[in-house]
Amino acid sequence: MKKLDLDVLEMVVAVADTGSFARAATSLHRTPSAVSMQIKTIEEALGKPLFVRTTRNVALTEEGRTLIDYGRRMLAMREEAWSSVVRPEIRGRVTIGVPDDYASSLLPTVLRKFAVAHPRVQVRVLGMPSSALVPLLKDNTLDLACITKTRGITGEPIRSEPMVWAAARGNQQIWKERPLPIAVFAPGSTARAHAIGALQQANIKYRMSYESPSLLGLICMVEAGLAVAPLARCSVPAHLAQLGEAEDLPPLGALEVVLARSARSARPPCDFLAEQMLADLRP
Repeated sequence: MKKLDLDVLEMVVAVADTGSFARAATSLHRTPSAVSMQIKTIEEALGKPLFVRTTRNVALTEEGRTLIDYGRRMLAMREEAWSSVVRPEIRGRVTIGVPDDYASSLLPTVLRKFAVAHPRVQVRVLGMPSSALVPLLKDNTLDLACITKTRGITGEPIRSEPMVWAAARGNQQIWKERPLPIAVFAPGSTARAHAIGALQQANIKYRMSYESPSLLGLICMVEAGLAVAPLARCSVPAHLAQLGEAEDLPPLGALEVVLARSARSARPPCDFLAEQMLADLRP
């Protein structure tokens, strides 16, 4: 086999980016078994493994890293070729707002593909909590916002993102402590409200171990084994455990992620980025 199917390369890149066959399948609108089968086929054709598989995640081999470099360039050329023929050249600037927990997990692939397809469009990203982005939409500071569904803002549905309790792996089972130490986003956060409501309904006593508008701050507390954090599943790093009812923690429900637009966003650059986001992020 001396030819490389671009669709299969796209699967390899998606698994490398997400660290999971299941998450890669979701991003590509395929089943995990289909992704796994295609990657096994290309590994057999190459005669070398591309990933080291464990029970919890996957990591690239040296050969996998080499193929990924070529794969990204080949996929970028495909996007550029397609756009040069079917899309008019557009210029301009798009300002998009997104909370930390979505920025790290949902946007990188979208923005990378958009930059290749529309190299003359400048994209500016503002990372802020959803509640802080709403007024910026209303006063036209932002063009687009990928946010948790919020009262007073209409948006196109992107996905329903399950929430989980994130905890450090290891022998220190912090989630068994009572009151339960939790690390949560600042007041106004829907994820925070879900968590507190769930704990109160389950009659589980808790204490605020850490509050921050930053996802990184919450993850640092969790990594240190000092708290558990209620997070969107897509934003939980692979090295952390995802807990739920099996650990006697209450279910948290899901966050409704939407794409909202300001009044000034009726411009081709905004239209194309919105189109890319909806196509790539919807399950």
